[in-house]
Amino acid sequence: MGFDPGLTVGIAILDLSGNVISTISCKEISRAEIIRHIIKHGKAVLVATDVYPPPKMVKKLATTLNSKIYSPSKTFTVSSKTELVDSYLSEISSSESPSNAHERDALAAAIKTYKHYQKKLSQIEKRTQKLDLTSEEEDEVKSMVIRGQPVSKAIDEILKVPESADLETQIVEIENDIDSIDEEKLKKIEESARKLKQKIKSQQNQIKYLNRKNKGLKKEIKKYKDKNTALQNKIDKLHYDYSKDILSKKEITSKVSIIKGLQEKYTAEKERREKLEENLHSIKNIRVLELSKEAVPVKIIESFTKEGIRAACEYWKIKKGDIVLLSSSEGGGSQTASLLIKTGIKAVIVADKMSHPAEEEFEKNEIPIIDADKIDLKMIDEFAVVNRDVLERKIEDWKVKTEDKRKKEKEDKLLEVIDEYRAQRKRY
Repeated sequence: MGFDPGLTVGIAILDLSGNVISTISCKEISRAEIIRHIIKHGKAVLVATDVYPPPKMVKKLATTLNSKIYSPSKTFTVSSKTELVDSYLSEISSSESPSNAHERDALAAAIKTYKHYQKKLSQIEKRTQKLDLTSEEEDEVKSMVIRGQPVSKAIDEILKVPESADLETQIVEIENDIDSIDEEKLKKIEESARKLKQKIKSQQNQIKYLNRKNKGLKKEIKKYKDKNTALQNKIDKLHYDYSKDILSKKEITSKVSIIKGLQEKYTAEKERREKLEENLHSIKNIRVLELSKEAVPVKIIESFTKEGIRAACEYWKIKKGDIVLLSSSEGGGSQTASLLIKTGIKAVIVADKMSHPAEEEFEKNEIPIIDADKIDLKMIDEFAVVNRDVLERKIEDWKVKTEDKRKKEKEDKLLEVIDEYRAQRKRY
């Protein structure tokens, strides 16, 4: 049995075959009431606890019941007790279940103890079955082994118990010896015989009663088996319905996911269409401006990178003779400039300082670079416009400035050659 002491005690009783006989919990119960409850279910062989070392109350109870104590090597955790109880009750298909923590702790201690002796108890059952011992005799063997006796010795002691001589045979023997017994002794023998016959009759009636009860119990077992089968079928049906419901929900979730994906795709396509419509509107405006003699459209490149140039070319359809505005020259070099030059642009307007390698690349390919601060840019939708005359003057100014720069560089280079030649003449 398992015992959980405290203000509220928990008691769990298992028989020597591992069946749960009783689980109760009582608040402020006396030790005498505890003992009465236990011996009502039989003789306690072991008192088990779920803590280490065993509490004093457990020791006192074991002493009173003349039982051994079993405690674990370390105190159970709550989760391990819950798992042990649930697993064991499921294993033996028991309808018993603890209604609170005290009953659970007591039952966990009892199960842990039974598990400790289970292998030895199973061995005893196999050996006693061959000897055709009664269940009471088998339990007595188990009790003796738990108390420390070897299995063989315990079985031998049970088998040595002299069997009661057949009562009717005793009566016959007594009747045969009547002649050799005096009258006083004869009366005593007759009285003993009468009592023995009454005992036989009582036992025969008891056997008949037990047979009837056994028959009734078998019918009850069959009824419960049928009930169990019906409940199992009901559980199977509920499980099937539950599984079907899960599959249905999964299908709905899948369809919702597909619908959501289509909605997202529709939203993306709608945004793309709107963007293309804006782009088309801007391009139309550019076409109008291109035909205008007063204003020139300027196509904007957000970043001076390969990705930025490709995106602008795709969006604005940049072509030969276009004017572009670099919103940011950061990150651009000679290769980036070369990629833009290949489009055939006429000039590039910059909003900040361009890198020297990029500037040289544009100059080498005679692409004018115009400072945005020095030209009157006006924004229309997503592009800009500039006065045609102003733009042409700035392009011409850049060309003149660049030509002057080249001439200066050539003159400097010629002077450098002359100076070098004179230096060589002096050395000779």
